[in-house]
Amino acid sequence: MDISTIRDRAFANPMCSPAYPMGPYRFIDREFFVITYRTDPALLRAVVPEPLEIEEPLVHYEFIRMPDSTGFGDYTESGQVIPVMFDGEPGNYTHAMFLDDHPPLAAGRELWGFPKKLATPRLAVNTDTLLGTLDYGPVRVATGTMGYKHRELDKEALGHVLATTPNYLLKILPHVDGSPRVCELVRYYLREVRMKGAWSGPAALSLFPHALAPVASLPVLEVTGARHYIADLTLGLGEVVHDYLA
Repeated sequence: MDISTIRDRAFANPMCSPAYPMGPYRFIDREFFVITYRTDPALLRAVVPEPLEIEEPLVHYEFIRMPDSTGFGDYTESGQVIPVMFDGEPGNYTHAMFLDDHPPLAAGRELWGFPKKLATPRLAVNTDTLLGTLDYGPVRVATGTMGYKHRELDKEALGHVLATTPNYLLKILPHVDGSPRVCELVRYYLREVRMKGAWSGPAALSLFPHALAPVASLPVLEVTGARHYIADLTLGLGEVVHDYLA
């Protein structure tokens, strides 16, 4: 394989059989269960990278079902997203994410810088309850519950927020000697959002300590709300807004 061929074909590892295809990455019937809670502000500030800023000590804990996604297949995610400010504009910073499928794990880390790790999240309806769980190996680390479709929300207003809110990631790639080769703050947007339904209800969230899935390090002090919604959307590619190595 000559050098020009390598340059033309290089996209993702492994070279001859990439772990994921090129985008765009379209999601159909993507189902979100998001519980917002208040946590310790000092602990929150310790994990949010500058130049992002925090106004309120809030965390969104997410369970997401993705039954139909381009190139990635059928999988589930769970993790923590933190409301932040950047240049005076509100956004969301993804702090932790756990999923059960290798292609989106590899693509998420390599393309955008999603902080993804392999685990077993689940989202399902259990009689009258929307139930989200996260297991790391045999250990339960998160359980979220909400009354199923107790109150309908304005899906168009929520869709507008999803499509216009910037999302931030800390992308880190090491050099071959172990030093950082890439260390960037990345911004991306959700595109072509088509809302199919949105609901709320009474909710509860329990997080349990784990050495390698430390979601409980941002403890739940008070649940402030919960949303359940279903949408079709495209995951947009990112742009670098801050280079920590420059």
